[in-house]
Amino acid sequence: MHAWLCDNPIGPEALKWTELPTPEPQAGEVRVAVRCASLNFPDLLIVQNKYQLKPPLPFVPGAEFSGVIEAVGPGVTQLHVGMAVASFGGIGGFGSHVCVDARQVMPLPSGFAFDDAAAFLCTYGTSHHALVDRAQLKAGETVLVLGAAGGVGTAAIQIAKAVGARVIAAASSDEKCALCRTLGADASINYTSADLREQIKAATEGKGPDVVYDPVGGAMAEPVFRSIAWRGRYLVIGFAAGAIPALPLNLALLKGASLVGVFWGEFAKREPQQNARALNELASWYAQGRIKPVIEHRYALRDLPSAFELMASRQVRGKIVLSVD
Repeated sequence: MHAWLCDNPIGPEALKWTELPTPEPQAGEVRVAVRCASLNFPDLLIVQNKYQLKPPLPFVPGAEFSGVIEAVGPGVTQLHVGMAVASFGGIGGFGSHVCVDARQVMPLPSGFAFDDAAAFLCTYGTSHHALVDRAQLKAGETVLVLGAAGGVGTAAIQIAKAVGARVIAAASSDEKCALCRTLGADASINYTSADLREQIKAATEGKGPDVVYDPVGGAMAEPVFRSIAWRGRYLVIGFAAGAIPALPLNLALLKGASLVGVFWGEFAKREPQQNARALNELASWYAQGRIKPVIEHRYALRDLPSAFELMASRQVRGKIVLSVD
């Protein structure tokens, strides 16, 4: 097998395309022949040694992938050789083969494309957990999605619309805002060319959003929290802007608002049955055509450095998918 090996986590430039022994699955594992993998922002952080997960060196990065089961380890009975699957395993996906815990594998229904499946679990799992579980979003409520043209942002727009909510998409360019509207956003805000609080006020008739979905962090967090509706829920997804904001807690008091943490990976481990139910609902919505990953850029897995360079430029809309040759 071949894989991108990280033995010095100083950035993507240190990754090496390496021939490695094909692994054998241990107890409770399956070996997957990878068809497609997707690039997520944590994949960049982990090879820069900036992510909370710090695997022992050397390791193969790549959290999210799809493919076909080639072998099963002892004790695995619910999965079989030849089954099409998707997985979010943390590491290992940027190679031709990977062994992964069978509990982290989702069997793919018939008709679920490998490229869509590789771009599905992390973004849609995160957004469903955030909006449906943590925020308890209801039909008719208004959701403000920050970083709305990115992977989790585009998933959040689609899930919020599937629930019956009104969506305001906030993004960094007119082109990104236009993409969000094609996905069903009811309104959009280019926060680089307009006063964000004034735009939020205008888009909500002064009420503010009931739910804020924030994978960005940074300087936008405080003005957006100041704009939230009474009893609003502010979802902390991540910090793509780099800076972790510090919010004055009196804002939560004044608005009767909730600051809600969202960590889908830990949720999936701690509450696997509830996560499985959520993934089943998402797979049903995919089959019905109500949700579909936005894949704007495709690369061969051998071209991973170019994909990382594009991601670092922060110009990605939707997801980047890599295909194994």
